[in-house]
Amino acid sequence: MFNKVLIANRGEIAVRVIRACRELRVRTVAVYSDVDRNALHVRMADEAVHLGPAPSRESYLVIAKVLDAAKRTGAEAIHPGYGFLSENAEFAQACTDARIVFIGPPPSAMKMLGSKTSARQAMEKAGVPFVPGSTHGLMLKEAQDIAAKIGYPVMLKAAAGGGGKGMRLVHTATELPSAYESASSEAARSFSSGEVYIEKYIERPRHVEVQILADSHGNTVHLGERECSMQRRHQKVIEESPSPVLDADLRARMGATAVRVAQAAGYVNAGTVEFLLDAQKDFYFLEVNTRLQVEHPVTEMVTGFDLVHLQLHIAAGGKLAFAQQDVHLRGHALECRIYAEDPDNNFFPSPGVIQRLHEPSGPGVRVDSGVFEGWNVPLDYDPMLAKLIVYAATREQAIERMLRSLAEYHVGGIKTNLGLFQRILHDANFTSGKMDTGYLDRMLAEGKREVAAPNERELQLAAIAAVMFSCDGSAKSSTSLAISTSNTNETTSKESGNWKQSARREALRS
Repeated sequence: MFNKVLIANRGEIAVRVIRACRELRVRTVAVYSDVDRNALHVRMADEAVHLGPAPSRESYLVIAKVLDAAKRTGAEAIHPGYGFLSENAEFAQACTDARIVFIGPPPSAMKMLGSKTSARQAMEKAGVPFVPGSTHGLMLKEAQDIAAKIGYPVMLKAAAGGGGKGMRLVHTATELPSAYESASSEAARSFSSGEVYIEKYIERPRHVEVQILADSHGNTVHLGERECSMQRRHQKVIEESPSPVLDADLRARMGATAVRVAQAAGYVNAGTVEFLLDAQKDFYFLEVNTRLQVEHPVTEMVTGFDLVHLQLHIAAGGKLAFAQQDVHLRGHALECRIYAEDPDNNFFPSPGVIQRLHEPSGPGVRVDSGVFEGWNVPLDYDPMLAKLIVYAATREQAIERMLRSLAEYHVGGIKTNLGLFQRILHDANFTSGKMDTGYLDRMLAEGKREVAAPNERELQLAAIAAVMFSCDGSAKSSTSLAISTSNTNETTSKESGNWKQSARREALRS
């Protein structure tokens, strides 16, 4: 095992890796920009190195600065987390050239899979099913010809990226020229490459991904699937494992295909093979994320494996200590991504000081957080604050546990999306497992409000809280107010009532 690892990232993922390293008695080095000088990951690491100004292009994305920090501190390896340089083949190669271990796949695999078109070409040779379309970047005329052949609607996608950037849904031939131009332009701005390809649009697909692990000794396994269909504008919002629609046979077939994808690419370390699943439960290869995923905790909860521990073990040259038959999914896990944004104002970012923070806890509850009370959330980076993960024996119990945990979660001083999750988890289609990648966008567009009706006690408590809030001149805006839903006896004593009112009053203060 390594003696010292540098984490080339920030926020909750940097904290997550630091904790894993500490459990393995590995010393850690954090890197930070001007606005992250007082960040949680900087406070937790054994050492920290300043990279530069707040803009990531001047700090976290500067390969030379990150490598210099590793050399100066004597770090033997670099964990890239996700985002920033995590899927940059040039960075992985630079680490190799500097004789620093990159905790991730080899540069050759990253290069092959980093381009969606080259990945499709490789998967075609390996016999992996993928959505009909092109296997290379297209000029407009080629796109028009292929679209006419496979039929509308079609999807234009950036060859060098993801996350919804450079992606356009095209319903008719007349829409294609303008959609092509805007997709290519956005791809060039986001990924320094305007190359786009085309594929048949699958109506209302599910997004199901499979976690894979491969060591450098020829062993490759999958750790089951994650359901990631609850998305807003192609960005995941809630993830869960296992998927509510996969049976044992489909899980085995998708897992075997994911392993074949990894082997075809010469993959090593942790990665995720993403698929689209149609209404007939036919699945199609989408892409490979050559890094640790944001949603990796749900896999950890249902399998019992620590993915960051395994990443470090594999990168240090170790063999996987288990085989495919040793992997079993038990129970159900859900994850909500907590963002500093205002869902009631078109999800506008909400930077500022976290004036009050109360995170949920209790049985089966995990919070992967990168913030603390008093922290000033900057506007310069992705607004994700934390991830709330719950585990239970069944999906129904996991949903109830998540609702309980969300009611306990309080972030004061800034807006968050905590309330949105309660709306989703009360939605009848979500609870029955009926979802697709466009469902949340439709729900939001329609202003759907399928939430459980409050009982008499909840209405009374809400009225009391509203009066206290309006009368308290020192109270400031907060993002959530947890109202008890317990069925306690209505004959609560006056003394107990005063105590509760006092507690609520204090919770409203900032």
